[in-house]
Amino acid sequence: MRTVTITGTRRTGHKTPAEYADLFEHYLGPFAHGAHFYLGGAAGIDSLALLWLAERTGADITIVAPGTMDQQPAEAQEAVARSRARIKEVVELGAAELQAPAYHARNRWMVDRTLMTVGFPHATEPSTGTWQTIDYTAERGKPRLIVPV
Repeated sequence: MRTVTITGTRRTGHKTPAEYADLFEHYLGPFAHGAHFYLGGAAGIDSLALLWLAERTGADITIVAPGTMDQQPAEAQEAVARSRARIKEVVELGAAELQAPAYHARNRWMVDRTLMTVGFPHATEPSTGTWQTIDYTAERGKPRLIVPV
């Protein structure tokens, strides 16, 4: 089974939902058949990609939270609730503090369990969790597809 980590910016207001749907169709769609996607359960790309995958594909979906889902932003909790029937698993890593180390640990956890990463970084954010995840994927010698948004 093809396993894919999805990572991306939380800042998504500069594009329309239709533009994101088009990006996901082109850059997630080709991997979706028979795939299992791992998403961080955050606002932004995580929530948008979750909703698109749940509505438009039959792919397996795992949501990974650094702490618990109750600690995630309202937008992310709503996307998970709307997609619950399509989500195979929700993993709560139980971090005591939701600081950068907890998010980086979550990202490494996903990359360690998947074969590739598709990253959607915001074009003006050179140093973020998205890039940390993409770089960690590269360090592991795994393929990564980078789609600036």
